[in-house]
Amino acid sequence: MTAPTLTKDTAAPGSTFPPGAAPAAGAGLSYQVPAAKRLPSLIRAGARTAGRGIWASGAILLFLLLWELGPIYLASASTRVFLPPLHEVLQALGSLIAKGQLQDHLAASLTRSVFGFGIAVVAAVVLGLLVAWYRSLDRFLNPLLEVFRNTAALALLPVFTLLLGIGETSKISIVAYAAFFPVLLNTIAGVRTVDPLLIRAARSLGLSNFRLFQKVILPSAVPTIFTGIRMAGTSSILVLIAAEMVGAKAGLGYLIVNAQSSFLIPDMYAGILTVSLLGLLVNYLLVAVEGHFSRWRTAVGSQSN
Repeated sequence: MTAPTLTKDTAAPGSTFPPGAAPAAGAGLSYQVPAAKRLPSLIRAGARTAGRGIWASGAILLFLLLWELGPIYLASASTRVFLPPLHEVLQALGSLIAKGQLQDHLAASLTRSVFGFGIAVVAAVVLGLLVAWYRSLDRFLNPLLEVFRNTAALALLPVFTLLLGIGETSKISIVAYAAFFPVLLNTIAGVRTVDPLLIRAARSLGLSNFRLFQKVILPSAVPTIFTGIRMAGTSSILVLIAAEMVGAKAGLGYLIVNAQSSFLIPDMYAGILTVSLLGLLVNYLLVAVEGHFSRWRTAVGSQSN
């Protein structure tokens, strides 16, 4: 007499049985982790995520803590006048926001930087594509581009001011000049690193030059171009702040230098803090835009895996 054997059928997902009850004949078996057992794992996963976030922002938190406690407990009273603790700077920042002054200065700076930055990106990408594609144009323009590339934008600020005045035109122009060369150089590098096999394949399919740039060259060069755009975004903000310090009646640079000359030290640091936050926001925005235009790379990578 042979002993009976027990078999376990494959269960349909989600089927459960009450404790002590046997499944009907032919029914499958399944097991779901009780909520009481899933809760500790969720807590551990949340704790690990929170720990990574705290560690990633630890240096910033330590810097802010030092800024708050250092002037109070480590610096002398005379030094504290020129380096107020963080809470006084935040109070000044809140006062500027409540009066509407910070919004006005921020709007003036953003308007100038957006116009100058946009002009620089369009001109640099177009010229970079042409220079990288046509070697004769590269040999003709390269010496002149190298001369201006190695000339600091702030060194030309007096020239822009003398020729274009102290109005908006000179500030937008200096921003465009500062942002132009990082985008130009990275566009040239991005086009020249495109896989020649892709270009030959596109040629064999009969693509025109315009379609070749649109479908092959630009998508392949986007990561390198956006590296230059991110560098240009930082440069444009820094140069604009310096230009506004020289001759302006509004803007974050004007706010900082006017607060310094009026001995409103917390307001000065509030303006500097606003510039830092603005640069950080611009960088994250450009990273998001780069991710949008580079989605095809992510899709190809996931398919290959």
